[in-house]
Amino acid sequence: LELRKKEAEAAALRGEHQEIAWGSQIRSYVFHPYSLVKDHRTGEEEGNVNAVMDGEIDAFIAAYLRDNARSRDK
Repeated sequence: LELRKKEAEAAALRGEHQEIAWGSQIRSYVFHPYSLVKDHRTGEEEGNVNAVMDGEIDAFIAAYLRDNARSRDK
């Protein structure tokens, strides 16, 4: 009984796991022949890849939070 309880607690801490497969990426980064970063969860796009690589990801965070809030409201 104690072992099952510990296993259930460990599973709850791990959360949901998704299979890592091609096509399940969160963002795409294109450096050449054009410059684009696209978040596949939200559809947010940024044309300045270097800025995103330097850490300017506020637009992606805001888009994710907006989408997350919308899905909770439904």
